[in-house]
Amino acid sequence: MNEGVFLMTGQGSQSGGGFQFIFLGLIILVFWLFMIRPQAKKQKQQKLFMQDLKKGDKVVTISGMHGTINKINEDGTLMLEVSPGSYIKLEKTAISMEMTAKINKVATAAPIK
Repeated sequence: MNEGVFLMTGQGSQSGGGFQFIFLGLIILVFWLFMIRPQAKKQKQQKLFMQDLKKGDKVVTISGMHGTINKINEDGTLMLEVSPGSYIKLEKTAISMEMTAKINKVATAAPIK
């Protein structure tokens, strides 16, 4: 009689296992939707931005320096003209996509006199 009670309590504790797996799956799905997917999308945009840089583009570096691209080298560096005749050699990864987009957006929105 004592063994029958033990078997009943053992079976009763396993009935919530399916719900735990569904809950875990939902947590993973939400994590992927709100954390992993947007980060991957941003990395893809950053890569395309780096590939599309060309001579004459007005850019802003991560440190906040404004300039115009003068030359792009094959080794992933570029020459940035910060004032007429002053050049700085930078890595492409030092260019800020967000700040460059802001400065170019403001420049295109300003009316031409």
